[in-house]
This record gives sequence, structure tokens and C-alpha cells, in this order.
Amino acid sequence: MNFYKTKRVLATGGAGFLGRSVVERLGKLGCGEIFVPRSADYDLVDVRAVKRLYRDACPDIVLHLAAAVGGIGANRENPGRFFYENLMMGAQMMEEARVFGVEKFVALGTVCAYPKFTPVPFREENLWDGYPEETNAPYGLAKKMLLVQSQAYREQYGFNSIYLLPVNLYGPGDNFDPDSSHVIPALIRKCVEATEKKDPSITVWGTGTATREFLYVDDCAEGIALAAERYNKSDPVNMGAGFEISIKDLATLIARLTGFGGAILWDPSKPDGQPRRRLDTTRAKEEFGFTAKTPFVEGLKRTIKWWRGQRG
Repeated sequence: MNFYKTKRVLATGGAGFLGRSVVERLGKLGCGEIFVPRSADYDLVDVRAVKRLYRDACPDIVLHLAAAVGGIGANRENPGRFFYENLMMGAQMMEEARVFGVEKFVALGTVCAYPKFTPVPFREENLWDGYPEETNAPYGLAKKMLLVQSQAYREQYGFNSIYLLPVNLYGPGDNFDPDSSHVIPALIRKCVEATEKKDPSITVWGTGTATREFLYVDDCAEGIALAAERYNKSDPVNMGAGFEISIKDLATLIARLTGFGGAILWDPSKPDGQPRRRLDTTRAKEEFGFTAKTPFVEGLKRTIKWWRGQRG
């Protein structure tokens, strides 16, 4: 509790899906002051806005959570934008933090940075063993450059920055826009709307054979807060829940939890994305005591309840 009481924290993306949970978590930990920049006021792709942000926020700790992000469809449609915006935001936020004399910089990476055919479970040592899955490689590589920058700055300048690799997140407050959502909110929306319309079936991208791991958003927020307090090394750290589920089994589970009894059809003309995903989370537990707590079915129920509540 005492660590955060005297800290001024700048949380980019603090009004977003993950950011809201992180800000709430820091509040519970007694954080002295949290500055959440709005994109309308600070365009983090513009270095002038980044410099102004540091002057306005005067942070001790920076949590760089902001990202241009989306599901497989959004990544296919915006590879250039996702690469450029994430690269520029990250590079400029860290450089200006160094210049400003920030005490600590927490960079949030992505599981998309891992090679397409990484051995399961993904270990941090595997990060450079190949090229990422093609549909989200530009995004994944742009975020991966934060690790390179972080390690280079620690070596040359003694700058205290860390790099965290969360797996796919889900939970209340997620993005349910069908044009940019990830798989869990997309499936929940499809199933709920199909149930209401009494549709006989839903169609899901891919073959259903790909596997994913999911981390509840509040668990991720707790992990970020712990890492910001306790972890001070160059090595990247995975953050996950330590399980793996196929998209086919996920769709069946969400259909059951939402009450959708129709058929689930698959569209193999659409990409599956990375074949498998599951992280080795040993380092997070050993280095800063993080272990995911929310059971997957319970997290899904909360997310479904939230989405239904939003729709009235």
C-alpha cells in the first residue's frame, strides 16, 4: 500500500478496456495521483504532444498501455496503421520518459510478438525464434520494438524500464464492435443476438482448431501493478492464466453460457491466426508474485452479464 501513495502515475490508454481496470487497481492501492491522457488532447504519435504530456503529468512512473489494436479482421485491414502508430507511440513515450527523468517505465507488449510456431507453452526465451503470425505481425513487431528499446536504454542510460507480455484479455468493458473486436466479445455478441432473433445458426471465422489462452482483465491489471512495484529487470515477462482452449470449444462454451442452441458453422476461407497460444507464466510468479485468479467460466459469465446490461 505504501509504494504507490507518494507516486504520480501516468497511464496512457488509462480510459481504455485494460486501462480502466489498471486505474481502478491503483486507486485501491492508494496511488497518490493518476494522470490519464485523452487521445483528443494528446496524440501520442506526435512527439510534440508527448513532450507536452510529460510537462503536464510530471510522472514518477509511466504505464504505457495505449495501443492501436483489434482482432484478426482489423489487423488485416490496418497493417500499416497498426505498425506505424504503435511503433511511434512506444518509441516516443519511452524516449521522452528518459529525457524527462522518469523513475520507471512499464511497457506493455503483446503475445502477437511471439513467432507463429512457438513451442507450447511459450517461454520468454522463444521470443526471437521466428517471425510472428502474418495477420498480426506488423502490430506484434511494432510492440516488440519496445523490448529492444527498453533493453538498450537500460544498458546505455541505466533507464529503469520493464516489458510485459500479456496474453489475450477479456472481461466487462471489452470492445464488442464487430469490425474490430477480439474473439470472445465477437462470439458473445453473435450468440446473444442470434438467440434474440431466433436465428438457427451463427458463422465463425476459421476452422475452430486454433487454440488460445485468455486472461481476465482485472487479473492483468493486478499483474501490471505488481510488476510496476516489484520488477526491475530487462527480461520480458509473460502474463497469462496458464491454460489453452480451442476456438471450437470456446464457441461451444459461450453458446451454452448465453443460451444459444443453434448450429455453429465455420468459415475456413477466413484465417485462424496463430495455430496455438499458451504462455509459460513461471517468471511472473517468481519475479513479482503474479498468478491469475479468475476462473475462466466465471470471467465469461461476468462478461456476458455486462454486455447484456449495456444493451438494456
